[in-house]
Amino acid sequence: MTQVSAQGSTAHSGESAAPLPPLARFFLQEDLNFLLTNRIPRRQATLFMGWFSRIQSPLLARLSIAVWRLFADDLRLYEAARTDFASLHECFVRELRPGSRPVDPDPDVIVSPCDAVVGAFGRIDGTRVFQAKGFPYTLLDLLGDAALADRHRDGLYVTLRLKANMYHRFHAPVDAGIERVRYLSGDTWNVNPIALKRVEKLFCKNERAIVEFGLPGPGEALTLVPVASILVASIKLHAVDGVFDLRYGGPHDIGLSDVSVAKGDELGFFQSGSTIIVFVSGPFAFSSAVREGATVRVGQALLRRQKQSPLERPLQPRSP
Repeated sequence: MTQVSAQGSTAHSGESAAPLPPLARFFLQEDLNFLLTNRIPRRQATLFMGWFSRIQSPLLARLSIAVWRLFADDLRLYEAARTDFASLHECFVRELRPGSRPVDPDPDVIVSPCDAVVGAFGRIDGTRVFQAKGFPYTLLDLLGDAALADRHRDGLYVTLRLKANMYHRFHAPVDAGIERVRYLSGDTWNVNPIALKRVEKLFCKNERAIVEFGLPGPGEALTLVPVASILVASIKLHAVDGVFDLRYGGPHDIGLSDVSVAKGDELGFFQSGSTIIVFVSGPFAFSSAVREGATVRVGQALLRRQKQSPLERPLQPRSP
């Protein structure tokens, strides 16, 4: 699997975000955006976008990217390993130049698996999680597995939203083995903030994959849930043959054997922006970078294992 380089990051000061033109600002209004993306035939629009994005035409790709830039002033491709895209899909799933994403090497750190904007995060209330204020869902609704839901009871969660302009590949947050992958089919609602405030249990309705990792400590668990979105119902995991999309007809519970990844290894990619929800159990705490609305990058510290002092450890019963 591809390892993201842990060498120095690349700075770029030559590009600055230009103000959006009035037409783009009009279409990006939250209410209008919600109406346009969630009141259209989502499945048909997603299938069309999947077909269109794969048309092999460098000219069409350049024109599409130019239109894309009208609506995403922060689409910056200077970190891409290459910029001569033969299709829009190649731009969506672009790789980065080596060294673009340093990976925190501390073994007690769980790093961000993706470039993203931090959404809702915090302590899981039993098995209840919030997608937005006042909009809860349960781990069972999302994961579809009572044992896994109980494994993350009272743990931590963080919602990471990949904007369409961002780097769309995601990576291993720790050195670990992948124990199991599950796929749950569903809808393709938009997962932008306004939709999360209006559609109850939205993540539980959309197509999603569930990737379970094994952690070394007792009571520790880590699960990633990549969630598909409108125009983006395509999740590729390198550990699994095929692609999870609207046409997927393979097994839904995929047991894996001897699949180990190093922190920073590439796990797969979305076709475009979407969401990854991270669930962690054990003695972990959020890093200072985790703030709602903050941007995090692949390899940046997300959570840190807390060292327990002898006084904090439970007393062990003495042998008779």
